[in-house]
Amino acid sequence: MCGITAFTGKDAALPILLSGLEKLEYRGYDSAGITLVDDKGLFTKKAKGRLKDLEDMLDVPSFHQTTGIGHTRWATHGVPSQLNSHPHTNAANTISIVHNGIIENYEGIKANLKAKGYEFQSETDSEVIVHLLDYYYDGNMLEAMKKTVNQLEGSFAICVLSTDEPDTVYVAKTASPMVLGKSENGTFAASDIPAILEYTKDVLILEDGQMAKLTPNEISVYTFHCEPVEAKWTHIPYDIEAAQKGGYDTFMLKEIYEQPEAIRETLRGRIEKGEIHLEDLEKLDFTKINRVYFVACGTAWHAGIYANTLFQKWIDVPSICVAASEFRYSDPHVDDKTLCVYISQSGETADTLAALKMSKEKGAQTISIVNVLGSSIARASDVTLYTCAGPEIAVASTKAFTTQLALVTLLILKIAELRGTDVACKAELLEGLKQMPEVVSAMLDKHELMKEYAGFLKNQQDAYFIGRQLDYVSVLEGALKLKEVSYVHADAYFAGELKHGAIALIEKDTVVIAMATQPEVAAKTISNIEETMARGANVILITTKDQPAPKFKYVIRIPDVHPLLAVIPVTILLQLFAYYAAVEKGRDVDKPRNLAKSVTVE
Repeated sequence: MCGITAFTGKDAALPILLSGLEKLEYRGYDSAGITLVDDKGLFTKKAKGRLKDLEDMLDVPSFHQTTGIGHTRWATHGVPSQLNSHPHTNAANTISIVHNGIIENYEGIKANLKAKGYEFQSETDSEVIVHLLDYYYDGNMLEAMKKTVNQLEGSFAICVLSTDEPDTVYVAKTASPMVLGKSENGTFAASDIPAILEYTKDVLILEDGQMAKLTPNEISVYTFHCEPVEAKWTHIPYDIEAAQKGGYDTFMLKEIYEQPEAIRETLRGRIEKGEIHLEDLEKLDFTKINRVYFVACGTAWHAGIYANTLFQKWIDVPSICVAASEFRYSDPHVDDKTLCVYISQSGETADTLAALKMSKEKGAQTISIVNVLGSSIARASDVTLYTCAGPEIAVASTKAFTTQLALVTLLILKIAELRGTDVACKAELLEGLKQMPEVVSAMLDKHELMKEYAGFLKNQQDAYFIGRQLDYVSVLEGALKLKEVSYVHADAYFAGELKHGAIALIEKDTVVIAMATQPEVAAKTISNIEETMARGANVILITTKDQPAPKFKYVIRIPDVHPLLAVIPVTILLQLFAYYAAVEKGRDVDKPRNLAKSVTVE
């Protein structure tokens, strides 16, 4: 959550800062602000609300300062307001900072600073940073940064400006993302790559416990003890066009339609002549593992449930899928015989990253599945497998999820192989994955039908998704997607659990979305669904090509795929259903209220 931009160079900084913040809007925010600096001093402007509200307050062409910092804030400490917005400045208006993350010990620091005479203007944890810098600053900002960051506990990415060095930006980070870049016109900092990709494709991803000094021509990196560090640069293979809407009305719709290519790219080179090529896995010893955890949050957690189901089906080792926020505090049994698999779109999810670090401290082998090159989770894992979905800008995850499903299928099959376990359906699954881009394209062709069915929710505020076995993964994700973007209350149930309470909620015109793609339980699921029809529900049934369903009016049939892969085409249909329901209700599809793309705080 929150977004940071910074620039120092030859060009006017303000347009660069605003452009970068616009590209970070997907992270979620409730206020925005900038600080510019030159030899005349600091200029700071902040606004509650959207980035456009800030822009409307500024005559952008009239600002010629070539150094500045920008921020979009998601409220954690203190309500959304102009005072709580970033940047924060000291009383003398000589130092300005922006901050992502949470300072866990801010109350103690704040009390100490107040005792020294410092006055606070906001309710935020972030404001303690600028006053600490003011307290420690004696003409050497790098030294003041060292003393400040070593006093902070929690997560932070910080950018700092000072009137004493009007062409310099200082940055520091731990447990919150920060990327740096350099072009012939200046140097850049941001909380995510899209913000600077317009200017450079070569980025320096700052590590935890590192600071940097940015001048118009140079970036110098240091440890938190001011020891120089050799910079490690990464080339980003995609360009800014990949982060634009490309003719679609919304990023979400664009990303839904990008899924055939995203899945194709994720599988490219990983299936050859009936064999799986995930060579990095050979670094690990799967023969000694006696316990496996799949750990993730939100949509990625659903991918973890899917992975765990496959693992339990094929491999005789106890395994469980746990939400990262619970895993951290459940005192899990983790040791050097444990395998932990972490799944995250951004690679920066705070709870997932903290869980990963904890499992590594206990000696576990770790694998991550992420979409962002060089992200924190990727760097901390023993082995990283990248989905190749490209930038995902809409807050609601679509192509990241389906590429996760494809990749975890390969992962579990490969682990089985490395353990010497034969999976009878391996060849069929691999062939099915290779055909999946065409299957997904066929599902996208049903967009008009899904738009029609989404209309059933026009005057409804509730929907119920039901399914069994792997269909339960589909209904969990379908219900989440509908809630996220349409604000319709949606619940997911095991079909067999309806009569244990949930059926009391079914009445005339209640919308029920039912899955019956798993052959061993499809008939039982359909029997459960018929109970809701008897109570007047509008039932949409998604099932296989040959499954009898004579009593159903609204039926969508998926192509012939292996039942273990049916989650992917079903997911496409449910994404379209959620999208059109949101459009029907006039929602801001790409920026749902109260949500953020990358949850980088607990």
